[in-house]
This record gives sequence, structure tokens and C-alpha cells, in this order.
Amino acid sequence: MVFNGFNLDNIEAMHRNIKAHLALGAVNLLYGANYVIAKEVTPAYIKPFGFIILRVSVAMCLFWAVHKALSQKSDAVFLRKKIEKKDWALLAMCGLFGVAINQLMFFKGLSMTSPINASLIMITTPIIVIVIAAILIKERITWHKLLGIAIGLFGASAIIMGNNGNGANGSFWGDVFVAINASSYALYLVLVKPMMQRYHAITIIKWVFFFGFFIVVPFGWSEFQQIEWHTFDATIWLSVLYVLIGATFFTYLLNVYALQTLNASVVSTYIYTQPVIATTIAIALGKDSLSLEKVLAAMAIFVGVFLVSRNFEKKVVF
Repeated sequence: MVFNGFNLDNIEAMHRNIKAHLALGAVNLLYGANYVIAKEVTPAYIKPFGFIILRVSVAMCLFWAVHKALSQKSDAVFLRKKIEKKDWALLAMCGLFGVAINQLMFFKGLSMTSPINASLIMITTPIIVIVIAAILIKERITWHKLLGIAIGLFGASAIIMGNNGNGANGSFWGDVFVAINASSYALYLVLVKPMMQRYHAITIIKWVFFFGFFIVVPFGWSEFQQIEWHTFDATIWLSVLYVLIGATFFTYLLNVYALQTLNASVVSTYIYTQPVIATTIAIALGKDSLSLEKVLAAMAIFVGVFLVSRNFEKKVVF
């Protein structure tokens, strides 16, 4: 529709894009702070897998409550749309990779490594998205993207191999677990994207957490029972609430909202802001330190992400 020389459809699309990018900015601000805040709680007060049961169960209840409340509105036809039979398996896979493996591996890794290491390894997600998209949906990989994949993975490998597991600020296996988390989250972004146009964001995320909850319970139940709630002071309670509400409920909600407008590679690219936020907070609070090796590895990862995120030439490798 054109009104006074303006294409209203284009203006509306621009507004959707702006809101999607603002949502992603908020997501990565919340995630960036989460590296340091969650580290205050796990493993000292809540062991990582026990924390995941708490995190997933609370978020699942919130998403179901929000979905039920919004569904009562008379104009919420899209929100009330039933899941088609062919999509149940895909939703279960999203619960596995987007909630269960993703969160279990992240908190296990974070409990063993440093906030800066974890945040730097996580920014390989856009690179992994490109690789997975090439495998699953046959997205073409150009020469510059292949070079970016190689450089970015070299940077991540340098961080992981730089830890022998004996240092106070990091460990080899902690970094490996965070790398598995990044791969799982990248796969989730690719898998969930096709459903974004068919169902409302709240509908998708409530079922993703529903399936994820039943997967994480067997892994975390014993650690959940070991939580000594009486040892929590006000700071720890606030940290727990931040992880549950800010870094789980709002981040997943805003992420799926953004995915309804933007593609998975754009969403994943925003993750490069997280190490900047995590590093600033960690150093300011004296929780971590930044070495020359980490800076050089981070530069390699940033270069890799830049190359896979840009369109230079159309010549493809495969």
C-alpha cells in the first residue's frame, strides 16, 4: 500500500526489523552479564545440572502461563493455532538441542572454566550455524566463508588447548563443554527457524521447554536435591532470579521473536557482543583476567565471524 508517496508495507517491515534487532541487543546484554552472574551461583551454591532443572522448570511454567493468558484474547487466532502432527518431532529435537544439551553443557562448562573463556568460545556459534546450514539445508559455502570457518575455529581451539585443566581460571574440559553447548545452540537455531512462520513464538517456545524439561530431569535431579537453600544470602537469591527470569525467560522469548523476522545466521551473529560485555564485567569485578593469548584468539574468532557473515563474492566451494 502506498500513502503520500510512502510504501506502508516497507515501513512496517522496517519497523519489524528494528524491533527484532533491539530484541537481539537485549538478549545478548542479558547473556553477556549471565557469564559472570551465573558463575557466582554455580558450582558453589547450586551444582550445574541441578541449576538447569530449576532454570528450565521455572521458564517452562512462565511460558505456559503467558501462552494461556494471551490465548484468552479474542484476536489471538495465530497464538491458538494447533501444532501439526509432522512438527512434533521437530519440536522435540528443538527441546533436546535448544534447551537440554545447550543448557546442561553451558552450565557444566561454566562451572569449570572462566567467564571470559566461555564467552569467547560461544561466539563461534555463527560459524557453526553456517556449517550446519550447509549440511542440513544445502546452503552454499563460499571461499571467504570457508576461510572464516577455519580462522574462527582456530581461535576457539587456541583457547581450549591453552588450558590444561590445572589453572584457576579455566580448564580444558570446561571449554570443551561450552563448545558442545555452542554447537547445540547453533543446531537449534537452524531447526527452529522453519517453524517461525507457521506458529506464534510463544507457542513454539512453550513446547520447546516442555520437551527440554523432561530430558534434563534425569540428569539433574540428584544435584537439585542437594541444594541447601538456607545458605543463600540476598546476593545469591538475586543472582538466581537473574538467571531464571532475565537470562532464561526473557532471552528465549526475545530470541524466538527476532527469529520470526530475521534468519538464524543474523541472530547468531549478535553473539559476538557477549564476550565484550562478559569481559568488561568480569574484569571490573575482579572475577577474571584478560591475557594476550585470549586477545589474539578472540581476534581470530572475530575475523572468522566477520568473514562468514559477509557477502563478498558468489563463487562457492560446495
